[in-house]
Amino acid sequence: MLIHPWDSGTDDEALAFVQAHEFGQLVAAGRDRDIPVIVPTQFVLADEKTLLLHLARPNPIWTAIEENPSVVMSLAGDWAYVPAAWKAIDGEDPARGVPTTYYAAVQLICTAQIVDDPKQKAVVLRRQLARLEPDAELVDPLEHGRILRGIRGLRLSVREVNAKFKYGGNVDDAHRGQVAKLLAERDGPGDTAALGHLRRRTPLEAEPVGTSDH
Repeated sequence: MLIHPWDSGTDDEALAFVQAHEFGQLVAAGRDRDIPVIVPTQFVLADEKTLLLHLARPNPIWTAIEENPSVVMSLAGDWAYVPAAWKAIDGEDPARGVPTTYYAAVQLICTAQIVDDPKQKAVVLRRQLARLEPDAELVDPLEHGRILRGIRGLRLSVREVNAKFKYGGNVDDAHRGQVAKLLAERDGPGDTAALGHLRRRTPLEAEPVGTSDH
């Protein structure tokens, strides 16, 4: 993906975003395929270099991974549309404003290792359940027998992190402050998250009167 210098995210930013979302598109190119295999999936960030997940045994991604273990976990979110008129301040013509979309995107380039050993699959499932249902009283995954045999685990070792946080880093403080004010006022889906990224990445010395977090 295209990452301008002002949108580039650090590894720490990227991993914080990944841990906050932990759902993405797993992309396996395989070998000599017209299109890659792309699977939407939940996962857990076990540590800064390891993702764990499981998928059904009939999933078409296994063949692609066996052909080529290099895969991408792609995540995007916290997006908000910024209308053209929002980009106009101090008498600028709203009709000449340039609309955009704020968003975060992280792509993790990984090496995939298939996990078929029942005990190791149970380790993957325990890690996922501990994250998703930490207080639930559940039987151990090893007790599921036939169901456990119907899945395969995946351990993804992260080799490269590409992160983009597109939140007005290419405009001046006055224009960013105007967008921040209007995001807070609109308070629609994604607006609060986008506003948080904007303020975190490029702190505003002063936002226009009326800005609030709702």
